[in-house]
Amino acid sequence: MNKSDLVNELAAKLNIPQYQSRHFLDTFQEVLTEMLKQDSIILQGFGTFEPWEQKERLGRNPRTGLLCMIAPHTSVKFKPGKFLLKALNS
Repeated sequence: MNKSDLVNELAAKLNIPQYQSRHFLDTFQEVLTEMLKQDSIILQGFGTFEPWEQKERLGRNPRTGLLCMIAPHTSVKFKPGKFLLKALNS
C-alpha cells in the first residue's frame, strides 16, 4: 500500500472526499514529524515511535568497494503495541 492507496482507503472509510483525506494524512505526518523532533510518540494500543541517534560508522560503497564514513543522523524506531500485535496475529 502506498500513500495514494491510503488516501483512497481513508476517504472511503470516513465518507469524505479524497482531497480532505489527503489533507488529513499530510497534516498527521507533519504533526508526527514535529513531535518526533522533541520526544517519542506513544499511541496507546497501536505502538510507540521513538527517535534515536545513529552514530558515525564505517561503511562500504557497494559499487566500488571503497570504505567511507557514514555521518551520524537521527532515525526512528517503531515498537508495536499489544493491541496491534493481537489484531495482526488473530
